[in-house]
Amino acid sequence: MNRAPGMSVRLKLTLSYAGVVVVVGALLLAVVWVFLLRYVPDQVYFRPGPFMPSRSDLQRAFLPKAALALAFLLAFGLVGGWLLAGRMLMPLTRITGATRRAAAGSLSHRIRLPGRNDEFRELADAFDGMLARLEAHVGEQRRFAANASHELRTPLAVTQILLDVARNDPDHDSGQLVERLHAVNGRAIDLTEALLLLSLTEQRSFSREDVDLSLIAEEATETLLPVAEKRGLTIETGGDPAPTVGSHALLLQLTTNLVQNAIVHNLPDEGTVWVTTGAPAGIVTLTVENTGKELDPVLVATLVEPFQRGERVRTDHAGVGLGLAIVNSIAQAHDGTLTVEPRPGGGLRVTVRLPGTRE
Repeated sequence: MNRAPGMSVRLKLTLSYAGVVVVVGALLLAVVWVFLLRYVPDQVYFRPGPFMPSRSDLQRAFLPKAALALAFLLAFGLVGGWLLAGRMLMPLTRITGATRRAAAGSLSHRIRLPGRNDEFRELADAFDGMLARLEAHVGEQRRFAANASHELRTPLAVTQILLDVARNDPDHDSGQLVERLHAVNGRAIDLTEALLLLSLTEQRSFSREDVDLSLIAEEATETLLPVAEKRGLTIETGGDPAPTVGSHALLLQLTTNLVQNAIVHNLPDEGTVWVTTGAPAGIVTLTVENTGKELDPVLVATLVEPFQRGERVRTDHAGVGLGLAIVNSIAQAHDGTLTVEPRPGGGLRVTVRLPGTRE
């Protein structure tokens, strides 16, 4: 913003300090003058000879000294106020410098203001905390952008190779080429839609309504039941009603992603997926568990990051690597939390907690 230049805060404080000193001094001199007028008689006699000073004589003697005293107080207030204001505003100067560095793009520095706790220390600590969160967020966004670019580049590169092969080999089977191009293009579309959904949830630009998470869980499991049966898996659902407020479409996407991940990352056959809902103590919960291999807790902690897959290998059903990242983003957009932990005996347990509503 373009603003007209004005006095600095240090100058304002200096003038304020000096003004207070001069006003207090003037009041003190006024009290002294009133005392002289009230208690000193109009004529004063000193023995052995008479001496008769008048009040006008006192005035001529007092006022120059009072003016000199006020001038001294003004000078003292200006000098002392300037030094005191500079000392008081020194932490603010450090904070301003740190703010300018942050505005220039440097997020790694911290103020770390020394001394005991006061308003300036609280401001500096809050600013340091904000810088730490911004640095982490920017780093996460950079990693996400790099991963997204890599993931998008892969199907585009495959498409380019297939087209080059078809152009250089006219006798190549066009039907097989079309099928492979269709699969690669489908993967690119899925990734683009996942990125758009992730952006939508982070912006929280969606309408909210009363929904029952248990009904949404039933809808998702019914949709994915043929996929589970094809892979020889069993889906078991249960639990209590789970009323909450949110987007039906996004919560359905959340549940579908969890159930689909539980199906894909399961035992080759005779595996099981458990989907349960509840509302203990006014908190709506959705828990999805599945059988599977033993998982390293360190690896499990990274699964909510974008483009992370449980076994870190690509399979035909690996998806685009944004399943749990989207689930986490949807949960946060609904003021909820996501917990991912290895299941005893193998597999994964994922729990989503959302604020409940009173029926």
